[in-house]
Order: sequence, then structure tokens, then C-alpha cells
Amino acid sequence: MPHGSLRRLPVGGITLAFLVGLLLAGLLNLPNFSAAQQDSRYTAGAATAPPPAAVASLQNLSEAFASVAEAVKPSVVFIKSGKRRDQDERSQPRMQVPPGFEEFMPQLPQMQPPEFQEAAGSGFIVSRDGYILTNDHVVDGSDAVTVRLLDRREFKAKVIGTDPGTDLAVLKIDATNLTPAPLGDSDAARVGEWVLAVGNPLGENLTFTVTSGIISAKGRTLALPNVSDRSIQDFIQTDAAINPGNSGGPLVSTGGRVLGVNSAIASRTGFYSGYGFAIPINLARQVMDQIISHGEVRRSVLGIAVRNASANDAAYVGLPDIRGVLVEDFGSDSSAARRAGIEAGDIIITVDGKPVEYVGQLQQRIAFRKPGEAVKVEVARKGGVRKTYEVRLQAMPGAAAVAARSGIGAGETGGAGAAMGRLGVTVAPVSREDVARFELTAAQRGLVVTDVSAGGPSWGELVDGDRGGPDIILEVEGKPVKSTAELSQILKGMKAGDILSLRVYNTQAKNRRVERIKLGE
Repeated sequence: MPHGSLRRLPVGGITLAFLVGLLLAGLLNLPNFSAAQQDSRYTAGAATAPPPAAVASLQNLSEAFASVAEAVKPSVVFIKSGKRRDQDERSQPRMQVPPGFEEFMPQLPQMQPPEFQEAAGSGFIVSRDGYILTNDHVVDGSDAVTVRLLDRREFKAKVIGTDPGTDLAVLKIDATNLTPAPLGDSDAARVGEWVLAVGNPLGENLTFTVTSGIISAKGRTLALPNVSDRSIQDFIQTDAAINPGNSGGPLVSTGGRVLGVNSAIASRTGFYSGYGFAIPINLARQVMDQIISHGEVRRSVLGIAVRNASANDAAYVGLPDIRGVLVEDFGSDSSAARRAGIEAGDIIITVDGKPVEYVGQLQQRIAFRKPGEAVKVEVARKGGVRKTYEVRLQAMPGAAAVAARSGIGAGETGGAGAAMGRLGVTVAPVSREDVARFELTAAQRGLVVTDVSAGGPSWGELVDGDRGGPDIILEVEGKPVKSTAELSQILKGMKAGDILSLRVYNTQAKNRRVERIKLGE
């Protein structure tokens, strides 16, 4: 991203110049401030007082900020987490001095990492009896967690449960009559709405800091470290100043209700650069309720691989605007969606009658239902066809079952292949060498993409062996293609500007997907 890298928030001579300035002013007999005020040159053009209505509006906004800060700060906590290092981690090999150079390069004392490494972050109270919501990365791997309240009382905290997929964690302290932060409705929050961020930026010296800004955008996805197929991303973007240590603190509306959990920043330096991101409280509430009830998060799935629909996808199925979620593939033959009748290439547009705009929204509509529960999924297909299927959800498989397989190194495929000008690619049939090199099954054989024309129709959509592949085209418009002649025949019946639907297998990522490509001249 041009404005810097994305990252989880890390957890954790003026006086002299002024005096010299006064001395010089005295020696040079410079006019002081009061003299300048009395000079008619300055008083003649005095500023006109602002209209009373404008002053009242500013005063109302200022009063709202102050009231919200005063009400919310007692609910915000300062979190310190610590991790003990094993002896193996602390032992560092000494730098080896070449023989004969010992007298010139004496051995320096060995620097030892601390036995107990501390980090800091934020959180906020969600119940009077001591439940606290924060980020998973604030307490991840910690051996000890301490919570400090606004009144400076400190408590040892128990980690009730965490959910790395949403970067959320729930803590519990042994205290009563606490002040919980009221939770709002993040779905109803609007872009442009004023918000306050409350937390502990940059450690203990700046605890319980309040900053202001607006909601800059909603529904953001981020290329954060450790993101997996289990991650649910639906971030609120804000320009309220958020820094390391703000992790886990609340993003609050002017009505005093929590709209999000501050979690990440976009920055080149690791400090505030104008972009902060918060987990919507509606998502956080669902995760928190499951952790408190079960000690873990239990999720349901449709059994599909998805991505946000593109302009070509929307045009292909006759959607008037670009929205929905494209079904790229199925997790297995037993996929709940597949058994119900959903097909690869379908675009999911509603679940139980509620619109689905993007992937994070679909995940939240499905993930926190019970396995076996039936949902109605409406899909859009080629030519404006709309179908609704009843899908019985299945439990999310264990981590081992969905762990990604390591990719095969990219390489050139055998044969120069045939150029498909309007598609902007060169393809060749899968060879015996390809089958062995990429460990292809019978269902993964088709036409290997050996080259993608720079700037052509498929540029950025399909990849060859030099750019993270190669891709193998399995189907075109639902028809399997094994030879260049079969692909040429399909292309003959289409004209420039038509959108072609491809089913593709990537040999490096080892997954299948759907690509919609607008043909060139």
C-alpha cells in the first residue's frame, strides 16, 4: 500500500532556547506583545466575531467530546503482558574472532535477552463483574497478564479465551462494581461520523489518552501478518490518532457507545500516519459471547472458497452494481453448499434475505450460526438467473484439515504453446512433465498458461510460471478444455468485449478459482 505497511499495533533544549530569545529581545529593545496590541495598525482590522450559532455548535461538539471521554475512561484498562524466555532462547552464541586477531578484538561481554519480556496494550470492561475485551495479539503467548484501572488499582487477569481469526481475546479480573463500556451498533455507524479512540499509546507514560477523528471507511480488509482462511476481516477505518499500545482499546461514538476495538495501523514507521483500523463491535460481541459461554469460538461454514465479486463478475451475472461474493471452489466433495446445489462461479447476493456486499459480511452472516442450522442463500448466475438454496451449515473443520499445503516452486512448462490473442495468453496442453512436477490429479489437467501478455485482457488475472504459477485453465464457460483447439473453438463464438468465465487451478497455491475476463480485440 502506498502509504506504508500494515501491521498489528505493537504492544507497547526547548527551555534554553526560550531564555536566549528573551535576552535578545531585551538587548535589541524589540517591541513586546502588549505594545503590538496597542498599535493602531493591528487594531484597525480586528476580526469579526463568529456568529452565535457557529459558536454554539462548536461548544456543543466540544462538550460532547468531553462528556464522552469522562464517561468512557473509567471503562478503559491498561494491560501489561509478560512472557518468560526459555534458557535456549536466552543463550546467544558469542561472535567468533578469527585466529591471530584475539589481541585486537577482545571478547565483549555477552548480551543476554531479559528472562521476562513485557509488552503493553489496552482493553475495556464489558461487565460489572470483571470481563474485559482486548486484542488477541496483546496477550498472545503471555505467561502473566496484569490489568490496571483508571483509579490505579491493579489486578492479575485470567485469559478466558482467544480467537486469532478475529484477533480478539477476553480477560477476567476478580473485581466487582466496575464500569462497563456501553456497546453500540457498528452496522449503523456511518462514514464521516465523529469518533474517539481511548487507550494507552506508547506505554505507561501516556495511559488513558483520548484522540478524535471520523470514521473514514468501513468494510476494509488488510494484508496483516498471520492472516489465514479462518480470519474474518471487516475493519472500520478511522483517522483518530492510534499508536502502539492502543491495541484493544475502544473506538467510541459521540453518543458514548463502543463501535470498535482498535487493532491495527497503516504506517511506514510503526507509528501513527493517519490510518487506524478497528474491529466492528458487532463482530467482537459475537466472538466475546462465545468465548464467555464456551471458552472458545465455534464456527459454522458453507464449505466454499470465496472472494469479492469484480466488475466482470457482476456484468457476467447481470448485477446492476458491483457487489456480492464469488464462489471459487468447494472445500471438499462433502461441502454443504455443493450438496445444496450451489455451483462454482455463482455470486452470493443474500443470506436469509439480507444483502451480502463483501466477504467479511458473508462470514459474519454464517460463522456464528450453529452447525446443522439451515440458511437460505441466494445466488446470481449467468444471464441474470437468480436461485435460492437452503444450505445446512457444517462445523468448521479442525486446523489440520484446512492447513495450507506448501507451494511447489514456479517454473517454465514444456512447450511454447499456442497464443490466444483475444484472451491475451499463450497456453499449452498439460504434459507428462507437468503432471510429475506439479503432482497433478486427473481433475487438475487442462491448458497450462505459459505466458500472459503484459497489459492484455488476462494481465493481473492469470499467471504464468514467472509470476506465481503457472495457472492451468480447466474449464471455459463450464466446458472442460484439454487442447488448444477446444479453447480456440470456444473463442470463435465470442466477440470483443464479451466476458469469459474460466475455472483455473494454480499449481503453486494448489487451489482452484474462478476468473471472469473481458475479451480484447
